[in-house]
Amino acid sequence: MKILVPIKRVPDPEQKIRLSADGSSLQTEDAAFVINPFDAIALEEALRIRENGSDKVEILAVAIGGEECEEQLRTALAMGADRALKLLTPSPPDPWNVSEILKTLVQREQPELVIMGKQAVDDDSGQVGPFLAAQLDWPQATFVSKLEFSDGKIVVDRETDTGIERASVPLPAVVTTDLRLNEPRYISLPGIIKARKKPLETLSLNDLDLALEPRIEVLKMEIPSSARVLTRVENVEELLKHLKAAKVI
Repeated sequence: MKILVPIKRVPDPEQKIRLSADGSSLQTEDAAFVINPFDAIALEEALRIRENGSDKVEILAVAIGGEECEEQLRTALAMGADRALKLLTPSPPDPWNVSEILKTLVQREQPELVIMGKQAVDDDSGQVGPFLAAQLDWPQATFVSKLEFSDGKIVVDRETDTGIERASVPLPAVVTTDLRLNEPRYISLPGIIKARKKPLETLSLNDLDLALEPRIEVLKMEIPSSARVLTRVENVEELLKHLKAAKVI
């Protein structure tokens, strides 16, 4: 069995994010970058599937972006991924184009399962998994907080607005992981040493015969204010008046 795990390089959410003067991009000088936390959960789940299964499982970690993605791929290899693949793009692609690239890589690698984070913490779009499943015409299970194998299928618990939904999904399939699925392991020193010897392949869009057509243009970024204004009200009517003025209702 082969499992493909897409990972994204994102700014470390524990640091303070700064924008350029014109608000068009993030200031990346001296910024720390990590594997998207939801993707780390996806990779951890792939590792647990391999450790708990009786069949041989190969785990392929894939990153899309610039040369700098290699750091996160090496981290994935140190965690336990068997192989890593870096797909170079001139600029970060939008969710639809990411799914286009992943579709081509899936057709090339022929995995039985794709596990990825439900969203990336830098854009929170949550679109790549569903886009990929639609393009492959594969079943999908999103927001998964529990995953088991049964009779050649995966049985999952999904986090929904109305509670936990249990579903059975045939393979091949696309799964997106929720925060409560697991806790990623720490990287050991032996894992770091082994990662240096594991294969890391680099491909370009030309290698896949792909030409991207961007569908999203970022006009401006803003950092939301955390300031809060507290107002004591005397009754429900006054509360409703404030909520309407704030356009909450």
